[in-house]
Amino acid sequence: MPQHTSFLTHLVLAHMKDTLSANANALGQTMIGHHAVTWHNFEPLAASILVAVIVLLVAMRVRSRLAEGDSAIVPDESLTLRTFVEVFLDYFYNLAKDVMDAKRAKKYFPLIATSACFVFGANVMALLPGFPVATTSLNVTLGSALIVFIVFNFWGFKENGLGYLKHLAGPVWYLAPLIFVIELISLFVRPLTLALRLMLNMAVDHLLLTIFMGFLTVLLPLPIILLTCVVVLVQTLVFTLLTCIYIGLATEHEEHH
Repeated sequence: MPQHTSFLTHLVLAHMKDTLSANANALGQTMIGHHAVTWHNFEPLAASILVAVIVLLVAMRVRSRLAEGDSAIVPDESLTLRTFVEVFLDYFYNLAKDVMDAKRAKKYFPLIATSACFVFGANVMALLPGFPVATTSLNVTLGSALIVFIVFNFWGFKENGLGYLKHLAGPVWYLAPLIFVIELISLFVRPLTLALRLMLNMAVDHLLLTIFMGFLTVLLPLPIILLTCVVVLVQTLVFTLLTCIYIGLATEHEEHH
């Protein structure tokens, strides 16, 4: 996708241009397209760090409010940061419970909630002019998808042992070799589908918004901004829903089939 230059490039990365250029030269070329890596390619990583810091600061702020005794029990009368976070996390917790049972949803919710918060935070940047959108980079989305892939497979082996591999072979022994190969391919395709779906939708949406903002900065971009809001929410929901499904399938015990 085309490179986007944001305020982060000019205010932060430009001051580390020499160091980043040296690291970029050491990396050589990109795996896809074989383009030369430049210091601009570090913007998605910097944007990811920015989103992670913002999510941590919000979490610390909300946690401090919940530690204030009686005020932690009584909900706020208006829409506040705490109310938004509670509603946001409650929605995805209920989503996880619908996909898997309540016990597993509670056990694995830290990863599910982190995925939802990071993807939502990165996607929301598309609504702010001049801000970088980390999820328009395949490096960021693939990295996020690989974390989910590694963790749900680890939990699958932890919960079921070698029965996790048996599950991939299917219930019929004489079809096991064929089913196992198909399921194995499907398993390794999952992080690619997670990464590509999120990256392509956010990159195209951000590009459209940038183009229409260049036409007229007041009225014409409004439909695209509304579309961007929908895309931000839908892509957060899709990534988190698939994460819940993959964890649910991996940790489901054999007697539940």
